[in-house]
Amino acid sequence: MTDPSKELNRALEGTVVYRLLSALGRRFYFPRGIIAQSAEAKKSAYFANGTIGMAYKNGRPLILSAIADCMPTLSPEESVVYAPTAGVESARSVWKDMILQKNPSIKAEQISLPAVVPGLTAGLSYTADMFFNEGDRLLVSDPCWDNYGLIFHTRRGADVREVPFFGAGPGLNLDSIRQAVREEAKTGVVRILLNFPNNPSGYSPTLGEEETLVEILLEAAEGGADVLVICDDAYFGLFYENDVSKESPFVRFSSLHDRILAIKVDGPIKEDYIWGFRMGFVTYACRSLGAAHYDALIRKLMGAIRSSVSCANTPAQYIMLRAMEDKRTPPEKEGFLNTMKGRYRKVKNFIGANPPHPVLKPLPFNSGYFMCFRCEGLSAEKLRQELLISQGIGAISLEDRYLRIAFAGIDEDKIEVVYRTIYDTASRLLSPERA
Repeated sequence: MTDPSKELNRALEGTVVYRLLSALGRRFYFPRGIIAQSAEAKKSAYFANGTIGMAYKNGRPLILSAIADCMPTLSPEESVVYAPTAGVESARSVWKDMILQKNPSIKAEQISLPAVVPGLTAGLSYTADMFFNEGDRLLVSDPCWDNYGLIFHTRRGADVREVPFFGAGPGLNLDSIRQAVREEAKTGVVRILLNFPNNPSGYSPTLGEEETLVEILLEAAEGGADVLVICDDAYFGLFYENDVSKESPFVRFSSLHDRILAIKVDGPIKEDYIWGFRMGFVTYACRSLGAAHYDALIRKLMGAIRSSVSCANTPAQYIMLRAMEDKRTPPEKEGFLNTMKGRYRKVKNFIGANPPHPVLKPLPFNSGYFMCFRCEGLSAEKLRQELLISQGIGAISLEDRYLRIAFAGIDEDKIEVVYRTIYDTASRLLSPERA
């Protein structure tokens, strides 16, 4: 039996993609099996189509009335039919158009057509499958989203190294990031994940900081290292300050150097307030890649999708398309953003109006859903438990060092009371010698 992955590997030979692919990534391919043959039949089988495991009557998919009643604006083809492995073509095209619209510095030919995945977590997981062997190191922020450990370390055996992205200053600890990247560059490969707005800190780089991040990774590439930049853009667009970079870092890295492969993992989950839809996109970019390279790379991704979930949710893709086309959507999104800005300002004003807390040290925050306190001299988990049990306030403790508060989920008129309670509870829990 011939190995279809070899053809895709040949198409990618000589590029940074081929050098960065994991052993599993090199084995991935999209088979010329049921899905591919069904796609051909969909175009040409005008008399009868016996290729796919779906039930039809008079050329229409069968659908239960109860299901149809729940989706009155969707046809059976839009609600119960399998989606193509890489996603509904119109959804992919519309999302690429949205990327270009939101990031005007990028050009259409510089990036691949996005592929649909069942949530951003799945997009990151497929990225781990394709580009990480056991022992490969990934640089992430400290603190970071706790699921990165499960995705990259537990599932793939990668060495996830947390780099102090935040120091004593008001923004990014760029010296720490530069040092970590230079150390990795000595190995010949740098793999780094940039999550902005950051979860849990709620921070996005300023324009000046983004320029420095670009310089740091360009230095590594010019020095001969292959660089993989994963941009987790889950909270993209939720920016609250004027000096924040309004474009994804993906834009700058998409055409920066032949040795830099940028991967953008994003979607409407947070941007468009449809968390339970479990729908995301994966987009690739590198200065030296062309259409044939992107086609081969997407087909490898399709192999990862086909071998795990087969395809993403069909109705979610069509509902997203309807939302994008609806004239009510832009003003409603603007209103939601203003609501988030109001809550952000309330938190910012509370912290600014109060003396520095002896234990709770806020990390820089200017965007997203969250802000985060570094707990110095006090267990973050103990504080979380006390807030929950005694005060009925929910928060998240991370590594017993950080307390994350999702102000996005707190009504503005409750924010001052919530933060006053957090401050007072932390003070009360201080040991006698600290108090």
